[in-house]
Amino acid sequence: MALEDAKNQVDQAFTRQDLKGLSFENAFGGATSFLRRKYTKDLDGVDVAVTGIPFDQAVTNRPGTRLGPRAIREASALQAFDPPYGWPIDVLSDLAVVDYGDMAFDYANVPAFPDTLTAHIRTILNAGAATLTLGGDHYISFPILKAYAEKFGPLSLLQFDAHTDTWQDDDMGRVDHGTMFYKAVKSGIVDPARSVQVGIRTVNADTLGVNIIDAREVHAEGPKATAQKIRSILGDHPAYLSFDIDGLDPAYAPGTGTPVWGGLTTAQVAVILRDIAGINIKGGDVVEVSPPFDTTGATAIAGAHVATEILCLLGWNKLA
Repeated sequence: MALEDAKNQVDQAFTRQDLKGLSFENAFGGATSFLRRKYTKDLDGVDVAVTGIPFDQAVTNRPGTRLGPRAIREASALQAFDPPYGWPIDVLSDLAVVDYGDMAFDYANVPAFPDTLTAHIRTILNAGAATLTLGGDHYISFPILKAYAEKFGPLSLLQFDAHTDTWQDDDMGRVDHGTMFYKAVKSGIVDPARSVQVGIRTVNADTLGVNIIDAREVHAEGPKATAQKIRSILGDHPAYLSFDIDGLDPAYAPGTGTPVWGGLTTAQVAVILRDIAGINIKGGDVVEVSPPFDTTGATAIAGAHVATEILCLLGWNKLA
Protein backbone atom coordinates (compact mmCIF):
# COMPACT_ATOMS: atom_id res chain seq x y z
CA MET A 1 0.00 0.00 0.00
CA ALA A 2 2.87 2.37 0.71
CA LEU A 3 4.08 2.37 -2.91
CA GLU A 4 0.55 2.93 -4.14
CA ASP A 5 0.12 5.82 -1.70
CA ALA A 6 3.42 7.33 -2.81
CA LYS A 7 2.03 7.73 -6.34
CA ASN A 8 -0.74 9.97 -5.07
CA GLN A 9 0.51 11.76 -1.98
CA VAL A 10 1.97 15.22 -2.41
CA ASP A 11 2.19 18.30 -0.19
CA GLN A 12 0.82 16.34 2.76
CA ALA A 13 1.56 19.37 4.93
CA PHE A 14 -1.51 20.96 3.32
CA THR A 15 -3.51 18.17 1.66
CA ARG A 16 -3.75 15.54 4.41
CA GLN A 17 -7.07 15.43 6.23
CA ASP A 18 -6.21 13.25 9.23
CA LEU A 19 -3.88 14.39 12.01
CA LYS A 20 -2.71 10.79 12.45
CA GLY A 21 -0.98 8.33 10.14
CA LEU A 22 2.24 7.76 8.25
CA SER A 23 3.12 9.66 5.09
CA PHE A 24 4.55 8.10 1.96
CA GLU A 25 5.12 11.31 0.06
CA ASN A 26 8.44 11.37 -1.78
CA ALA A 27 11.11 12.56 0.64
CA PHE A 28 12.71 14.76 -2.01
CA GLY A 29 9.59 16.78 -2.87
CA GLY A 30 6.65 18.64 -1.43
CA ALA A 31 6.16 21.05 1.42
CA THR A 32 8.46 20.24 4.32
CA SER A 33 6.41 20.28 7.48
CA PHE A 34 7.82 18.34 10.42
CA LEU A 35 7.35 14.62 9.68
CA ARG A 36 4.80 15.62 7.00
CA ARG A 37 2.32 16.60 9.69
CA LYS A 38 -0.48 18.97 8.74
CA TYR A 39 0.20 22.70 8.93
CA THR A 40 -2.61 24.21 10.97
CA LYS A 41 -3.44 26.75 13.66
CA ASP A 42 -6.46 24.69 14.73
CA LEU A 43 -5.50 23.00 18.01
CA ASP A 44 -8.79 21.21 18.62
CA GLY A 45 -8.03 17.62 19.62
CA VAL A 46 -4.27 18.08 19.13
CA ASP A 47 -1.87 16.18 21.42
CA VAL A 48 1.39 17.84 20.34
CA ALA A 49 1.99 21.02 18.35
CA VAL A 50 5.38 21.35 16.67
CA THR A 51 6.43 24.97 16.32
CA GLY A 52 9.52 26.71 14.98
CA ILE A 53 11.22 29.68 16.62
CA PRO A 54 13.65 31.10 14.02
CA PHE A 55 15.55 33.36 16.42
CA ASP A 56 19.34 33.60 16.83
CA GLN A 57 20.03 37.09 18.15
CA ALA A 58 21.30 35.74 21.48
CA VAL A 59 24.32 33.82 20.14
CA THR A 60 27.86 34.37 21.44
CA ASN A 61 29.73 33.00 18.43
CA ARG A 62 28.43 31.80 15.06
CA PRO A 63 24.91 32.82 13.96
CA GLY A 64 22.60 30.88 11.65
CA THR A 65 20.25 28.98 13.95
CA ARG A 66 17.36 31.11 12.74
CA LEU A 67 17.46 28.75 9.77
CA GLY A 68 17.33 25.68 12.02
CA PRO A 69 13.56 25.04 12.06
CA ARG A 70 13.42 24.93 8.26
CA ALA A 71 16.40 22.56 8.05
CA ILE A 72 15.06 20.21 10.73
CA ARG A 73 11.70 20.03 8.97
CA GLU A 74 13.39 19.20 5.67
CA ALA A 75 15.55 16.51 7.26
CA SER A 76 12.52 14.96 8.96
CA ALA A 77 11.02 14.05 5.58
CA LEU A 78 13.22 10.94 5.67
CA GLN A 79 11.44 9.69 8.80
CA ALA A 80 7.78 10.04 7.84
CA PHE A 81 7.38 6.62 6.19
CA ASP A 82 7.74 4.35 9.22
CA PRO A 83 7.02 4.29 12.95
CA PRO A 84 10.03 5.51 14.95
CA TYR A 85 12.46 2.61 15.34
CA GLY A 86 12.74 0.77 18.63
CA TRP A 87 9.53 2.03 20.20
CA PRO A 88 6.54 -0.25 20.97
CA ILE A 89 4.25 2.69 20.20
CA ASP A 90 3.64 4.47 16.91
CA VAL A 91 3.24 8.15 17.67
CA LEU A 92 2.78 9.04 14.00
CA SER A 93 -0.28 6.81 13.71
CA ASP A 94 -1.77 7.10 17.18
CA LEU A 95 -0.97 10.63 18.36
CA ALA A 96 -2.59 13.78 16.96
CA VAL A 97 0.44 15.86 15.97
CA VAL A 98 0.39 19.04 13.91
CA ASP A 99 2.95 21.48 12.63
CA TYR A 100 1.83 24.78 14.10
CA GLY A 101 4.30 26.67 11.94
CA ASP A 102 6.82 29.28 13.01
CA MET A 103 6.14 32.06 15.50
CA ALA A 104 5.78 35.52 14.00
CA PHE A 105 7.84 38.25 15.66
CA ASP A 106 9.55 41.55 14.89
CA TYR A 107 13.21 40.62 14.34
CA ALA A 108 14.25 44.22 14.97
CA ASN A 109 12.52 44.45 18.36
CA VAL A 110 14.57 41.99 20.40
CA PRO A 111 13.38 43.24 23.83
CA ALA A 112 9.80 42.30 22.88
CA PHE A 113 10.76 38.80 21.78
CA PRO A 114 10.71 36.95 25.14
CA ASP A 115 7.14 37.93 26.04
CA THR A 116 5.99 37.20 22.49
CA LEU A 117 7.40 33.68 22.76
CA THR A 118 5.91 33.04 26.21
CA ALA A 119 2.49 34.10 24.88
CA HIS A 120 2.93 31.88 21.81
CA ILE A 121 3.61 28.79 23.94
CA ARG A 122 0.89 29.74 26.45
CA THR A 123 -1.67 29.73 23.63
CA ILE A 124 -0.76 26.16 22.70
CA LEU A 125 -0.71 24.91 26.29
CA ASN A 126 -4.06 26.53 27.04
CA ALA A 127 -5.54 24.60 24.13
CA GLY A 128 -4.50 21.35 25.82
CA ALA A 129 -1.56 20.45 23.58
CA ALA A 130 2.09 19.96 24.46
CA THR A 131 4.81 21.73 22.48
CA LEU A 132 7.79 20.40 20.60
CA THR A 133 9.82 23.46 19.66
CA LEU A 134 12.44 23.71 16.93
CA GLY A 135 15.03 26.47 17.46
CA GLY A 136 16.61 28.85 17.08
CA ASP A 137 19.30 29.51 19.64
CA HIS A 138 19.08 28.18 23.19
CA TYR A 139 17.81 31.38 24.77
CA ILE A 140 14.32 30.43 23.55
CA SER A 141 14.03 27.81 26.30
CA PHE A 142 13.70 30.49 29.00
CA PRO A 143 10.52 32.16 27.68
CA ILE A 144 9.13 28.69 26.91
CA LEU A 145 9.80 27.51 30.46
CA LYS A 146 7.93 30.54 31.80
CA ALA A 147 4.78 29.40 30.02
CA TYR A 148 5.23 25.83 31.23
CA ALA A 149 5.80 26.93 34.82
CA GLU A 150 2.57 28.93 34.72
CA LYS A 151 0.72 25.68 34.04
CA PHE A 152 2.75 23.05 35.89
CA GLY A 153 4.67 24.94 38.55
CA PRO A 154 8.46 24.66 38.98
CA LEU A 155 9.84 22.12 36.55
CA SER A 156 12.62 19.60 36.38
CA LEU A 157 14.95 20.53 33.53
CA LEU A 158 16.54 17.71 31.54
CA GLN A 159 19.18 19.43 29.44
CA PHE A 160 21.57 17.86 26.92
CA ASP A 161 24.37 20.32 26.25
CA ALA A 162 28.10 20.99 26.11
CA HIS A 163 27.49 24.04 28.34
CA THR A 164 25.54 24.50 31.56
CA ASP A 165 24.13 27.88 30.47
CA THR A 166 23.92 28.89 34.13
CA TRP A 167 26.54 31.63 34.05
CA GLN A 168 25.60 34.48 36.35
CA ASP A 169 23.40 37.17 34.84
CA ASP A 170 21.03 39.05 37.16
CA ASP A 171 19.71 41.31 34.40
CA MET A 172 16.50 39.47 33.51
CA GLY A 173 16.08 41.64 30.44
CA ARG A 174 19.32 40.50 28.78
CA VAL A 175 18.86 38.11 25.89
CA ASP A 176 21.79 35.68 26.03
CA HIS A 177 21.96 31.99 25.19
CA GLY A 178 24.49 31.25 27.94
CA THR A 179 22.69 32.60 30.99
CA MET A 180 19.03 31.73 30.58
CA PHE A 181 19.04 28.74 32.94
CA TYR A 182 20.67 30.87 35.64
CA LYS A 183 17.64 33.11 35.27
CA ALA A 184 15.28 30.14 35.21
CA VAL A 185 16.66 28.78 38.48
CA LYS A 186 16.83 32.20 40.16
CA SER A 187 13.27 33.04 39.16
CA GLY A 188 12.01 29.76 40.62
CA ILE A 189 10.63 28.15 37.46
CA VAL A 190 13.26 25.37 37.46
CA ASP A 191 13.97 23.19 40.49
CA PRO A 192 17.76 22.58 40.38
CA ALA A 193 17.73 19.65 42.81
CA ARG A 194 15.42 17.75 40.47
CA SER A 195 17.17 18.81 37.27
CA VAL A 196 20.06 17.28 35.37
CA GLN A 197 22.40 18.44 32.62
CA VAL A 198 23.92 15.75 30.41
CA GLY A 199 27.03 15.97 28.22
CA ILE A 200 28.61 19.00 29.91
CA ARG A 201 32.26 19.63 29.01
CA THR A 202 32.92 23.31 29.71
CA VAL A 203 33.87 24.98 33.01
CA ASN A 204 31.33 26.76 35.19
CA ALA A 205 32.29 27.12 38.86
CA ASP A 206 28.72 27.59 40.11
CA THR A 207 26.10 25.28 38.61
CA LEU A 208 23.41 26.43 41.10
CA GLY A 209 22.84 22.96 42.46
CA VAL A 210 21.79 21.40 39.17
CA ASN A 211 22.92 17.77 38.87
CA ILE A 212 25.63 17.24 36.26
CA ILE A 213 26.35 14.13 34.21
CA ASP A 214 29.29 15.32 32.17
CA ALA A 215 30.36 13.84 28.85
CA ARG A 216 33.22 11.89 30.41
CA GLU A 217 30.83 10.17 32.82
CA VAL A 218 28.52 9.19 29.95
CA HIS A 219 31.48 7.70 28.07
CA ALA A 220 32.74 5.87 31.15
CA GLU A 221 29.44 4.59 32.56
CA GLY A 222 27.55 4.11 29.30
CA PRO A 223 24.16 5.30 28.07
CA LYS A 224 22.04 2.75 29.96
CA ALA A 225 23.51 3.75 33.31
CA THR A 226 23.14 7.40 32.31
CA ALA A 227 19.45 6.90 31.59
CA GLN A 228 18.96 5.20 34.96
CA LYS A 229 20.65 8.10 36.76
CA ILE A 230 18.48 10.62 34.91
CA ARG A 231 15.35 8.74 35.93
CA SER A 232 16.45 8.64 39.56
CA ILE A 233 16.98 12.41 39.62
CA LEU A 234 13.78 13.39 37.83
CA GLY A 235 11.48 10.91 39.54
CA ASP A 236 7.87 11.66 38.59
CA HIS A 237 8.28 15.44 38.77
CA PRO A 238 6.96 17.41 35.76
CA ALA A 239 9.90 17.79 33.40
CA TYR A 240 10.93 19.78 30.36
CA LEU A 241 13.55 18.38 27.97
CA SER A 242 15.85 20.83 26.22
CA PHE A 243 18.34 19.42 23.72
CA ASP A 244 21.14 21.69 22.53
CA ILE A 245 22.56 19.97 19.47
CA ASP A 246 26.09 20.86 20.64
CA GLY A 247 25.58 18.21 23.31
CA LEU A 248 26.62 15.93 20.48
CA ASP A 249 30.27 15.81 19.49
CA PRO A 250 31.12 18.01 16.47
CA ALA A 251 31.85 14.81 14.55
CA TYR A 252 28.11 14.13 14.62
CA ALA A 253 26.79 17.70 14.70
CA PRO A 254 29.24 20.20 13.19
CA GLY A 255 26.52 22.68 12.25
CA THR A 256 26.23 24.60 15.48
CA GLY A 257 27.44 27.88 16.90
CA THR A 258 29.64 26.78 19.82
CA PRO A 259 31.00 23.28 19.11
CA VAL A 260 33.07 21.51 21.79
CA TRP A 261 35.05 18.28 21.32
CA GLY A 262 34.57 15.17 23.44
CA GLY A 263 30.80 15.15 23.19
CA LEU A 264 28.10 12.51 23.07
CA THR A 265 27.60 10.22 20.10
CA THR A 266 24.29 9.85 18.30
CA ALA A 267 24.25 6.18 19.31
CA GLN A 268 24.58 7.09 23.00
CA VAL A 269 21.81 9.67 22.77
CA ALA A 270 19.51 7.21 20.98
CA VAL A 271 19.84 4.76 23.87
CA ILE A 272 19.48 7.41 26.59
CA LEU A 273 16.35 8.92 25.11
CA ARG A 274 14.73 5.54 24.57
CA ASP A 275 15.60 4.34 28.07
CA ILE A 276 14.10 7.33 29.88
CA ALA A 277 10.63 6.54 28.53
CA GLY A 278 8.10 7.10 31.27
CA ILE A 279 9.53 10.29 32.73
CA ASN A 280 6.85 12.90 33.36
CA ILE A 281 7.79 15.00 30.34
CA LYS A 282 5.52 17.92 29.52
CA GLY A 283 7.32 19.44 26.54
CA GLY A 284 10.66 19.81 24.82
CA ASP A 285 12.84 21.60 22.33
CA VAL A 286 15.76 21.04 19.96
CA VAL A 287 17.97 24.09 19.55
CA GLU A 288 21.21 25.45 18.06
CA VAL A 289 21.08 23.69 14.67
CA SER A 290 22.91 26.12 12.36
CA PRO A 291 22.57 25.13 8.68
CA PRO A 292 25.27 27.52 7.34
CA PHE A 293 27.87 25.37 9.16
CA ASP A 294 26.15 22.05 8.41
CA THR A 295 27.76 21.25 5.08
CA THR A 296 26.61 17.61 4.93
CA GLY A 297 23.21 18.05 6.59
CA ALA A 298 24.23 15.69 9.42
CA THR A 299 23.34 18.18 12.14
CA ALA A 300 19.83 18.75 10.82
CA ILE A 301 19.35 14.99 10.52
CA ALA A 302 20.45 14.55 14.14
CA GLY A 303 18.10 17.34 15.18
CA ALA A 304 15.18 15.74 13.37
CA HIS A 305 15.86 12.39 15.05
CA VAL A 306 16.15 13.95 18.50
CA ALA A 307 12.90 15.84 17.95
CA THR A 308 11.18 12.61 16.92
CA GLU A 309 12.43 10.88 20.07
CA ILE A 310 11.06 13.74 22.19
CA LEU A 311 7.75 13.24 20.39
CA CYS A 312 7.90 9.55 21.37
CA LEU A 313 8.61 10.45 24.99
CA LEU A 314 5.56 12.71 25.00
CA GLY A 315 3.49 9.99 23.37
CA TRP A 316 4.66 7.26 25.72
CA ASN A 317 2.65 8.61 28.64
CA LYS A 318 -0.49 8.74 26.48
CA LEU A 319 -0.16 5.53 24.47
CA ALA A 320 1.89 2.98 26.39
